[in-house]
Amino acid sequence: MSFFLEPTNLILIALAVVSGALLAWPSLNKTKSGVNATAATQMINRRHAVVIDIRAAEDFAAGHLPNASHVPADDLEQQAGSVAKDKAAPVIVVCQTGTRSGGALRSLKKAGYAEVYALDGGLSAWQQAGMPVVKDAANLKAVRS
Repeated sequence: MSFFLEPTNLILIALAVVSGALLAWPSLNKTKSGVNATAATQMINRRHAVVIDIRAAEDFAAGHLPNASHVPADDLEQQAGSVAKDKAAPVIVVCQTGTRSGGALRSLKKAGYAEVYALDGGLSAWQQAGMPVVKDAANLKAVRS
């Protein structure tokens, strides 16, 4: 019992408890905001989710999810209110690797969308899962000109 009463040990115990809490906090506080390719496909097919691709125009033209709308990340905050007619419909944000979607999620939630998700791993993971990609050769040619 005297172990717990010594000042040095109390400091070490407090430090261990605080560091453990800080390590556990992201897991405990995490809200589900990402979907994998399979879940995204189900959401698109069953719930008519809106897909927003936030990559550059050239990247979008080179390949994107079927029926995806293109809204560059830099323009999303200004256009967030008009990306979907129904703000209750799920919205899936796509970037190249899934790392740039966080800001887009915040902008869309701020604009009033109820369900906003990022495609885990972005277009790269979508392609690795063998999912279809639409290439827009006409727009790619126009973007490069």
